[in-house]
Amino acid sequence: MTATTPPFTLETATKKVRAAEDAWNSRDPERVSLAYSPDSEWRNRGTFLQGREEIRNFLSEKWRKELDYRLVKSLWSFSDHHIAVRFQYEYHNSDGQWFRAYGNELWEFDDAGLMRRREASINDVPIQEGERKFHWPASEPRPAEHDGIPSVA
Repeated sequence: MTATTPPFTLETATKKVRAAEDAWNSRDPERVSLAYSPDSEWRNRGTFLQGREEIRNFLSEKWRKELDYRLVKSLWSFSDHHIAVRFQYEYHNSDGQWFRAYGNELWEFDDAGLMRRREASINDVPIQEGERKFHWPASEPRPAEHDGIPSVA
């Protein structure tokens, strides 16, 4: 992620969200895990994780199943050590079925700027390939000219 540390401002919270988006779009579990404290606690849907090793393993498995993954995050709210994010991502499974996932995350950071807690609520909706909104090359950051999360689902 970025060297941005709490307390957050609108500018630093926005940078933190974009850095997280870029890291997740790399689909590199090691890179992503380094943004979390060594003892970070996660809730991802109904899965509960603790620590970087569990996070890396979870992400490795996630991206083995969620193919051509592309993610957009948007800052919802922030305070000194907390950031709330809404997101959408698209992927397809090994059968070629595309999905769009809608979700919200609550993040809590330690003083060094590492995420010590992440709670994510996510819903997946099957979509047709022609309904996709995110078309930049997989494993690359979202292009600067892309508007982000559409205002209509």
